This record gives sequence, C-alpha cells and structure tokens, in this order.
Amino acid sequence: MKMTRTGWLLQSERLYFRPVEAEDLFKLHQLFTQPTVRKYLFDDLILPPTQIADIISTSQHTFEDDNCGLWLLYAKDTHEVIGMAGFYSFFAESQPQLLYALHPDYWGKGFATEASRQLLRYAFQRLGYSYVDASCDAPNTDSIGVMERLGMHRFKEETIDGKPLVFYRIQKHGTFYTD
Repeated sequence: MKMTRTGWLLQSERLYFRPVEAEDLFKLHQLFTQPTVRKYLFDDLILPPTQIADIISTSQHTFEDDNCGLWLLYAKDTHEVIGMAGFYSFFAESQPQLLYALHPDYWGKGFATEASRQLLRYAFQRLGYSYVDASCDAPNTDSIGVMERLGMHRFKEETIDGKPLVFYRIQKHGTFYTD
C-alpha cells in the first residue's frame, strides 16, 4: 500500500485501486447509469451529475478524516475502469459499510470478490476495524453471493423505505481473515 496525495493506492492480483477524484465524475456516471448497476445500488434511479459529485466529495472527505472512502477499480491487464468499491456510510451504522459496483461486462469473473477481499484486509490491518458490514437489497442474489464467498454471515434483515434489505458481517477473526 502506498500513500498518495489523494489517499491510498491498493492492488490485488488482477486489479489496482485509486481513490475517486473530482475528474472521475464521468466514469462514475457511466457506471452508475448502467441499468443493472442502478437497479439495486440506487433503486433504479439515474443520479444527476451533481449528486455523483456529492458522492465523490463525501468520499474525499472520508479519506481525509478516516483513511477510507471509494476507490475506482482498474483491470491491470487493460488499465480500464471496471467499477468501484470501498467503504461508505449508509443508514445509521457506526462505521462505513463495504460497497462495490462493477460494470456488467465484468460480472461473474470474481472481480467483486477479489476487490472486496483486498478491502477487508485494508479494513482490518490499516483501519483497525474489528468487523465489516455490507448490505444489499434482498433480491440481489449476486451481491449476496459475493458477501457469502467473503465469509460474511447474514445477521439481520430490515425493511427501509419499503425495500427489504439484508445485512452481512464478518469479524476480524472470522472465516476469511487468517493473518
């Protein structure tokens, strides 16, 4: 892990991660407006650029204050942006949750799991978290599959704004984390 002026650069076997920056607005807009991405991530709404700019700004402030936020994910072999992942605060949780979104062209290839494993390492080793949570809409079986492959366990279900959500958690000394 290397420190840059904008935060931490991370990498995994097939990916490298860079914190999102203001100039990434178009890249995130392209990702977030994909129908299959926005279906669960934004309740099928197309976010205006101003709202995406707010997400980027929030992430930048979270990096400055808490050493975490959202990263763009690049494929090492093509250097193309394939998605984003990181930690973001939702609901009234005590710490940011794990979040990931990939362009549909990269679904089913293990990238979400690979990126999330690296982020779990970061959360436990660098941030000192004792657990990490993630949540998704109950019908989002692909995201549930990623969380379960990570060794996360369902610990609650809630309906928020009329939508059924499932919450998963992994403890630092859980199945995944063995350092």
